[in-house]
Amino acid sequence: MERSLFLQRADAIIRHIEDWLDDFDPDEVDFETADGVIKIQFEGGPTYVLNRQTATDQIWYAAGVRAWHYDLDAESGEWRSDKDGHELFGKISSTVSEKLGRTVTLSAP
Repeated sequence: MERSLFLQRADAIIRHIEDWLDDFDPDEVDFETADGVIKIQFEGGPTYVLNRQTATDQIWYAAGVRAWHYDLDAESGEWRSDKDGHELFGKISSTVSEKLGRTVTLSAP
């Protein structure tokens, strides 16, 4: 994938996730962003991190002690795990839900 296309798509995903996180009470979930990185922070920890990896044209997501790498599936337009094919937004939804103890859903843009 061309670098500019990757950056455009990855940055759109990051903005979409920022918009989703804006809807949370900052006492429950807070976040900070900087140059292609989102740090999702919870009261008392831990911090989850999502970032674009331009060297590999991937988005990486780390939640607790687990981490996943996602490639853009050109056919579906979805970001899919390079290991088992699960979808990025579903993984973010499940990990944040688990941490909060209630179901939250991050839908695809």
